[in-house]
Amino acid sequence: MQEKLAAIGFSALGNETRLAIFKLLVRAGDTGTTTGQIGNELDVPLSTLAHHLDALAHAGLIKQRKSGRQVINSANYPVLHNLMDYLTEKCCEGLPEANQVESRSENSTAELADT
Repeated sequence: MQEKLAAIGFSALGNETRLAIFKLLVRAGDTGTTTGQIGNELDVPLSTLAHHLDALAHAGLIKQRKSGRQVINSANYPVLHNLMDYLTEKCCEGLPEANQVESRSENSTAELADT
């Protein structure tokens, strides 16, 4: 995942209301839920909700589909997994500088012990 796409995704989730919406959609599963149900559940006015849903959709975090007159919203799990993978891609590898500092520190300690 490119840094720019990751930044857009994390930025969209960086708002308390959008994070609550996204968590609700994750709980809703693949079937998703309507915009009205989200508004009722989270007590968010529809005009405000539309703005937040647009931001999440623009980031690719949610999918929206029409069902008659209703819009069904659902979490876009592949994008969520890509964001999580992006964060943990090189988990626990350590940093080259940190490893060098540790090695020098261990060598110094060993040298002191020998004297």
